[in-house]
Amino acid sequence: MDYCCTMINKGTLLPKMCGGLRNGDEGFWGEKIRGRLNGAVWVNHVQKRLGFQKQIRKVTKPGVAFSVITSDSGKETLVETLTAPKFERRRIDPKNVAAIILGGGAGTQLFPLTSKAATPAVPVGGCYRLIDIPMSNCINSSINKIFVLTQFNSASLNRHISRTYFGNGVNFGDGFVEVLAATQTSGETGMNWFQGTADAVRQFTWVFEDAKNKDIEDILILSGDHLYRMDYLNLLQNHIDRDADITVSCVPVGESRASDFGLLKFDNKGKVVQFSEKPKGEDLHTMRVDTTLLGLSQQEAEESPYIASMGIYVFKKDVLFKLLRWRYPTSNDFGSEILPAAVTEHNVQAYLFRDYWEDIGTIKSFYDANLALTDEVPKFQFYDPKTPFFTSPRFLPPSKIEKCKIKNAIISHGCFLRECSIEHSIVGERSRIDSGVELKDTLMLGADYYQTESEIASLLANGKVPIGVGSNTKIRNCIIDKNAKIGSDVVIMNKDVSQVSSLIIFRSSVL
Repeated sequence: MDYCCTMINKGTLLPKMCGGLRNGDEGFWGEKIRGRLNGAVWVNHVQKRLGFQKQIRKVTKPGVAFSVITSDSGKETLVETLTAPKFERRRIDPKNVAAIILGGGAGTQLFPLTSKAATPAVPVGGCYRLIDIPMSNCINSSINKIFVLTQFNSASLNRHISRTYFGNGVNFGDGFVEVLAATQTSGETGMNWFQGTADAVRQFTWVFEDAKNKDIEDILILSGDHLYRMDYLNLLQNHIDRDADITVSCVPVGESRASDFGLLKFDNKGKVVQFSEKPKGEDLHTMRVDTTLLGLSQQEAEESPYIASMGIYVFKKDVLFKLLRWRYPTSNDFGSEILPAAVTEHNVQAYLFRDYWEDIGTIKSFYDANLALTDEVPKFQFYDPKTPFFTSPRFLPPSKIEKCKIKNAIISHGCFLRECSIEHSIVGERSRIDSGVELKDTLMLGADYYQTESEIASLLANGKVPIGVGSNTKIRNCIIDKNAKIGSDVVIMNKDVSQVSSLIIFRSSVL
């Protein structure tokens, strides 16, 4: 610590040294000034009792400055310490941030759930949609400028966004939610649909030159098929503190799933030095890292020796536009093209996320993540009063349950359950399950509309099957799509109950 020592003669005005600071003022570092210096009683008292001699020594280094007031005899000494000015930490301002949620491509890995709906519009947790995850995280993080880029089967997604986030109690203040649907524009490149994540953003960079978006400094890019709860302000603050051009949010993953993600390596300062998109074989093993350096235990590090990108990125706006428009104008994907190249040219930082996160872009991961919500102590849950998840207010009645046995299950709104058994399963909204039905390890997505009692009676009288599950049906290890029709006395399970059966998906099925 460096000092500036000043010996002051009697009559020297001490307040002039301190810039006229007054009692209760804050210094540049936020410290409080105690005691009034300008004509203060204690200064006058010292002047009367002590003789002064003034000597000023040159400060050779910046640091903490203090004054030493001493008498000629050296019998009495008074020391007053003034802390040097502190440079304020720049705080993230959500008003300077825009979020872009990628609506996803054709969703082939979730087919047939995506045959008539975009991936972010697929139901999750009984009554939510996948798009509700990033949308709610943005709202809870005070980010109120949100763009949703859509292309494939976007009607259902657009309808859900308009019903949920426009005029239904979600307050965006001076912000907005804007759907940017894929469209053809002038020019050769504008004649094509989105060719990838980066191309989707590139085709709408002109939106950020609008007057209402002129204050945007950082752009947060999010995926629409992940399950997690995250305060984006922590990620953005980390991005600012490190003066990063790009920040990649990442998590440790194990060997079995590592090749499904973009993997990265970073140095001891968090700077990404290598990025590889979905490597396999020997390329995969070269991306192994010692994750004990990240705070994982030895056992956890052995189980998760890779660092995977979450598909969540923060870009400085100018850097993003430079990469998309001029540096790599023909690169169409962030993970496989833009980021591996940007690592060598820009300050790309890693942000380690230490909470639950699941990519549910495949049928198996979608099934597992949903049923994990029914655990007694789930790793993730939608119930949190401080950071709620929003969805469309459907104004459905409470579910009616008659003489049922329910264990570790989630029952959504507006269901009719009669004398059935449900275990480790999720029952979606408007579901109808008749007597004698056994549902186990099953995800039932529910229905989009009700059939009246007269309609149901008429269908049954004509030998047809209404929406729902008929009496005495037994189903295990299954995903039942929306509006599916399953008749009575049906058995859907593996003959060898000790083995996990393949997932069976029914869409508008009649059995």
